[in-house]
Amino acid sequence: MTSLITTDLVVLGADQGTESSAVIRALAATIAEQGRANSADGLADAAIAREEKTPTGVPGGIAIPHARTEAVTEPSLAMARLNPPVDFGAKDGPADLVFMIAAPEGAGKDHLKLLSKLARSLVKKDFVASLRAATTEQEVVDLVETALGLRETPEESTSTESTPTESASSSTDHPRRVVAVTACPTGIAHTYMAADALVQAGSDMGIDVVTETQGSSGTTPIDQSVIDAADAVVFAVDVDVRDKARFAGKPYVQVPVKAGIDDPQGLIAKALAEADAPNGRRLAAAHAAADDESSTAGNSRESIGAHLKRVLLTGVSYMIPFVAAGGLLMALGFLLGGFDIPDYAEDIVLGNSLWNLPTEYGDLAFGPVGAYLGAVAFQIGNLSMSFLVAALAGYIAYGIADRPGIAPGFTVGAVAVLMGAGFIGGIIGGLLAGYIAHWIGSLAAPRWLRGLMPVVIIPLVASLVSSGLMFMVLGGPISALTKGLDSWLSSMTGTAAIVLGLILGAMMAVDLGGPVNKVAYSFAVAGLAAGSVGNPVPWEIMATVMAAGMVPPLAMALATAVRPRIFSQAEKENGKAAWLLGAAFISEGAIPFAASDPLRVIPASVVGAGVTGGMTMAFSVTSQAPHGGVFVFFAIDSFLLFLLSVVVGTIISAVLVLALKILVRKGGAAGLAEAADRSAPATTAATSTGSTTGSGSAGEAQPAEPVSSNADATRV
Repeated sequence: MTSLITTDLVVLGADQGTESSAVIRALAATIAEQGRANSADGLADAAIAREEKTPTGVPGGIAIPHARTEAVTEPSLAMARLNPPVDFGAKDGPADLVFMIAAPEGAGKDHLKLLSKLARSLVKKDFVASLRAATTEQEVVDLVETALGLRETPEESTSTESTPTESASSSTDHPRRVVAVTACPTGIAHTYMAADALVQAGSDMGIDVVTETQGSSGTTPIDQSVIDAADAVVFAVDVDVRDKARFAGKPYVQVPVKAGIDDPQGLIAKALAEADAPNGRRLAAAHAAADDESSTAGNSRESIGAHLKRVLLTGVSYMIPFVAAGGLLMALGFLLGGFDIPDYAEDIVLGNSLWNLPTEYGDLAFGPVGAYLGAVAFQIGNLSMSFLVAALAGYIAYGIADRPGIAPGFTVGAVAVLMGAGFIGGIIGGLLAGYIAHWIGSLAAPRWLRGLMPVVIIPLVASLVSSGLMFMVLGGPISALTKGLDSWLSSMTGTAAIVLGLILGAMMAVDLGGPVNKVAYSFAVAGLAAGSVGNPVPWEIMATVMAAGMVPPLAMALATAVRPRIFSQAEKENGKAAWLLGAAFISEGAIPFAASDPLRVIPASVVGAGVTGGMTMAFSVTSQAPHGGVFVFFAIDSFLLFLLSVVVGTIISAVLVLALKILVRKGGAAGLAEAADRSAPATTAATSTGSTTGSGSAGEAQPAEPVSSNADATRV
């Protein structure tokens, strides 16, 4: 394992500016100069984006900016002792000791454990004092490597081998116990520092504190018997807690992870106060995975719109595997058994086998073997698709009420199918079941009944109420609405169909995997099960959405191939990868280009994708597969017309983005601004986009991140 820190990564008595972003950029440049990062700007942007979410300053004049990004090629620590100190958001003032932790996107657990051990060492006052007293860079390296256990020192090995969980759980003298979970988005520094701070604060207060760190180097869950015996729970987290249902019924407090570092004693006291109060806050079973507080904003509640978007996308994301597997298998069934396989499939699979091949089947089947295998594939796919509405409703309810909402959600989804209410009924039923289950779970229940609430009482009552309402009140009107919508879509021809294709295509390109893109894709997937040979419009919508989503990355790939001189080296590399991503229908392949130059890339992508969407609808191209791009050619009818639509949109977007870049480079106000940017690239901070995909003007030779790690083949 290579050394994490060297003397070349240590700067003593440095003046690195008065802003935290300036310090981060200076340390990122130091790391890149040593060949440990391929892009100083990429590393700095990632660390600054992390800093904007939660400041990394901690009590004691310390800051730990950190990032995990593809810009880093080797796990590294860079340390600066600042003069003057710089404010990193700590409550007690600016920081004079700054450690920048840089981890590659795929960092191994061994390195991540060392990085987290360093974060824990920074809680120790004697270690921090030694860093401030160090007179040479080598002395700092020696101190850090000793703290990491890379140097044999008896005194240190004793102190660094025990974890907060071990030391706390071994105590038998404390009359009260608090269990704590700590987690941050990166899972490297704050996660472990908060855990150590809580353990140390508990020791000072005479309280037994047992911690579970849900970080990048792995998680060891607290034993359930320890949780059951605890008086209260502290959640110091910036992300969702894994398997939160373990703590159901316990008094608790939930705060951002940084509060666990800044005020650990106050958190422990608040948690115990909740336990002592007769009406203290308890973690209800239905709240086990979805708190009523935003984990990143203290006591601020999640907005209604954000909450609905989250739970709806939860339902869609869990539904997608049923659709993907089912749609592809049905398409394979059509390929082997012919388009009239639905007329024969059930009889064939029930009455025949490989040793008793069918004699009656459609003319387009590949013989008896093809008819039998096609019938098997079609029936499996058809059964998978039959779960679509139930899975959608079940996991919408799960997004609201956690596991107690699954059974009521699946049940009301099945009722919606029976009533002919379709996916609209599934959405409404899932919301209804989820909120009913959530409300029941929030009710105060006697201790003897709490164990039955999530497995018996909540599913029983929520299923009865939500499914009863679907049967008696909602099912009929929703069914009528669904039939009307199906009739309207089926009647769309000519200009109306083309307009729908234009709109869906533009939506797929406007934010490249964001909320608008997800709405269009979810609309197509949710209606896929309603498609048939007699009603191909849902399949046409699916083909439209898929073709349009392929255009942005393919257009960027084509543009970098045609005029490579106006793109940076990193963008040219991203362009090579974008060929495959676009062909596979992963729109996120265009994100690095859009992040660095949104005002030119996004409009060009929207125009090309809109044209592609209009063309596929005009050609009546259909797709029975919800994903895969050109790799599911067998599931796409009129595949050559599908390719033609994608090619035309790709060329349009590529030509537009090149034209916009070239025009801006030739002059005008934008050209002057670009020239000004080129004159001072090192001092101009890029506008944050909330991602780590680079910044600056795309017309400049600015480094951009490789293809976003957020690209998701499930689209959700």
